[in-house]
Amino acid sequence: MAVSLPKSLMIEKLGLTSLEDCLFHLPLRYENATSLTTASEAMAQMSEDAIQIEATIRSSEIVLRPRRQWLVWLLDDDGVEVVLRYLHFYSSQVNKVSEGQRVRVRGVLKATRFLPGASAEMIHPSIVSADKPLSQHLTPIYPSTAGVTQARIQKVIAHAVAQLPIADTLSESIRTQYRLMDLSAALKILHHPPPDGVLEAFENRTHPAWQRLKFDELLAQQMSLRQAHMRRQTLHAPQFEGTGIYTQTFRAQLPFALTAAQQRVGLEITQDMQHTYPMQRLLQGDVGSGKTIVAALAATEAIDSGYQVALMAPTEILAEQHFHKLTQWLSPLGITLAWLSGSQKKSDKARQLELIASGQAQMVIGTHALIQETVSFARLGLAIIDEQHRFGVAQRLALRSVVKNTDDDSIDSTEAEWVPHHLMMTATPIPRTLAMSYFADLDISVLDELPPGRTAVKTRVVDQSRRSEVIARMDAEIAEGRQAYWVCPLIEESETLQLTTATESYQNLCEALPNRRICLLHGRLKATEKHDIMAAFSARELDVLVSTTVIEVGVDVPNASVMVIENSERFGLSQLHQLRGRVGRGAQQSVCLLMFQTPLSRLAKERLRVMHSSNDGFEIARFDLQQRGPGELLGARQAGDALLRFADIDADQYLISQAQELAIEALVKNPDLVRAHLLRWMRGRLDYLRA
Repeated sequence: MAVSLPKSLMIEKLGLTSLEDCLFHLPLRYENATSLTTASEAMAQMSEDAIQIEATIRSSEIVLRPRRQWLVWLLDDDGVEVVLRYLHFYSSQVNKVSEGQRVRVRGVLKATRFLPGASAEMIHPSIVSADKPLSQHLTPIYPSTAGVTQARIQKVIAHAVAQLPIADTLSESIRTQYRLMDLSAALKILHHPPPDGVLEAFENRTHPAWQRLKFDELLAQQMSLRQAHMRRQTLHAPQFEGTGIYTQTFRAQLPFALTAAQQRVGLEITQDMQHTYPMQRLLQGDVGSGKTIVAALAATEAIDSGYQVALMAPTEILAEQHFHKLTQWLSPLGITLAWLSGSQKKSDKARQLELIASGQAQMVIGTHALIQETVSFARLGLAIIDEQHRFGVAQRLALRSVVKNTDDDSIDSTEAEWVPHHLMMTATPIPRTLAMSYFADLDISVLDELPPGRTAVKTRVVDQSRRSEVIARMDAEIAEGRQAYWVCPLIEESETLQLTTATESYQNLCEALPNRRICLLHGRLKATEKHDIMAAFSARELDVLVSTTVIEVGVDVPNASVMVIENSERFGLSQLHQLRGRVGRGAQQSVCLLMFQTPLSRLAKERLRVMHSSNDGFEIARFDLQQRGPGELLGARQAGDALLRFADIDADQYLISQAQELAIEALVKNPDLVRAHLLRWMRGRLDYLRA
């Protein structure tokens, strides 16, 4: 159990309430305050690095123009005058210095021409008495928050470091096997690096002390995921009988042949659902790879065995698309489908809830409305989550862990306690390193080929100034009988982001193409309005759909061959790839035009370059992971500190492999190690990893 700090030392704002909290609150960077230089030496180099000088205070004054600021004039031993300038300060700081006092200051020295008598200045440097001994180690700079000073954090953590050593969860033989430092030694050196330490190795986290902390963190993650995988095999789930009349009829009526990838993945899912423990499989496939048909086949197998199926999608547009497509496929077989959404009328929802509770509804499709307390299934056997990363952690856990089978005398006691099989789908490809780190408790299937007849979408990057050419290109496609999307990032004008809005684009396109049928779709429309617009676009009653990103996933209109994305530099890679995937769904050649405004940042240029050069979702996802970390791909924005704090899943791949190896061995041979290690590292984070 973690040892609490004295109340006077706790920093609750930062979660520092125990010795271990402090010891694992590691520095962001370091400053080297172990040596001195002179002002004249520093002025000769004039670098952006902070330097430390000793000098005598000549005067101190608060001036009011051009703005209120505190100026401290220094004279160093070479006779060079330096001014310290503070734009934000307290009276207590001013009262601590006096004329003639010998001080040591640290900051970035810059030349100045605006203060007569001084040739250089420092803005907001640290200032201490020269009587204070020089530091014997690099000075750590810690993560902080408003109202908590570095001095206070350093004092509290120094107190914790003085209590070292702490118990090491890894034995000496394990440390030797994986070439790891002792934990206490690693923590001490990270908080107090020696003056001769290589600063770069500490700041880029390649020092052996950092490697030890990264390994421990990854080991805890792998232990918890593997533990969840083993725990799942002790749970009870319905055992499906396999292919029945619904599945056979559905396969026979398909107007196309399944790809080899779809057949392989379908078999993996079938075999999973024949186990007595719940399937937990992630189905990933690039946009247009045919995930929905695989989900439909899994659903027919569940229904063949007498169980209900729930499919949850993150947006009403996507959920409704699924409902109409699955109704078209499954209703002719005699399968009854139900629909649930937040915007339904009370009377409509009541009828749907009755169908679900009675078991008449064999497949239920909806948004997060599926996980409301009012929903009870008669016999839920399979739960499918589409675009699972777009749901919050609590929502994913709710559908996965809560069994909502109604009380029914015909259901035996073991059946009432079952956990449904779970199939999660994503069109955002998961890089291998991310799968190893965050999905080790899942079985993963990959649809790695597109159905025949699909053509790769051509991507062009176009300056906003060529807008008229883009409109002409789109009009030419419409003249050939095709349709187009025009996507904008905002609905209405923003003063901070000077972007063209969807409403403006709609009006401009109506003026530029008066003979074309153009409509506007955005998230603030009523559900019925969205449905009517999408139905009209699907029925070829519209030529151009001007939209916000509500069409990012799930929209399937094979006749649409042009995707125009305005201000594409403002979108993330994953979003751009998903939007591009709305075209190229028919046999005709499709094009995606990425319009941008200058100037472009370095990262925006790189994103557009990747989109232009590749249609490979995995390559795009790998680049996205490098640039933004795992949060976006995982849907982790709501999970706060649940992501890895120290390890980098791209840079530390070899550590992930080693951590996996030790986690598997420890779970079998050393449960005491597992308990101790998880207690230290995973407090409060297990739910996130299970989601």
